[in-house]
Amino acid sequence: MFSKTRVTENRPTSSPAPSGPLPEAAPAAPERAVDAAATPAPRPRTTPSIMSSDLTVVGNIKTQGDIQVEGTVEGDIRAHQLTVGETATIKGEIVGDDVIVHGRVVGRVRGLKVRLTATARVEGDIIHKTIAIESGAHFEGSVQRQEDPLNNGGTKKLAPPAE
Repeated sequence: MFSKTRVTENRPTSSPAPSGPLPEAAPAAPERAVDAAATPAPRPRTTPSIMSSDLTVVGNIKTQGDIQVEGTVEGDIRAHQLTVGETATIKGEIVGDDVIVHGRVVGRVRGLKVRLTATARVEGDIIHKTIAIESGAHFEGSVQRQEDPLNNGGTKKLAPPAE
């Protein structure tokens, strides 16, 4: 068993704050110039856009951010992370790095990570790099694994037949 006293036993105890003036800090090291093209900046996490259950969109939706759909969309959706809510119905292709389906999708699903939860209803093909299908999910279509499902447009290039 571990004892809390053993974990903290070798730690230095905090000393009281000095009452006199603080010593001067050493000068900071000069900053290195960083090539912005060589180091991609991390994408800041933002709040996902949410389409409420009383909203119907006829047309395509494209974003580089995250989106959560609770309403109805008749068209294609492309996003970084796409969450199809339990009340949502999407009639069209959905494409995203991370696709989570709780609701209904009629059309093709393409994603690096695709997850169908127990309440999902998908009628269409799924093209993925990794997939998870929970027990209770309803799925009619084919499943195809591809190394890069986003850029291949859902078509797999076949090698010419060997002679």
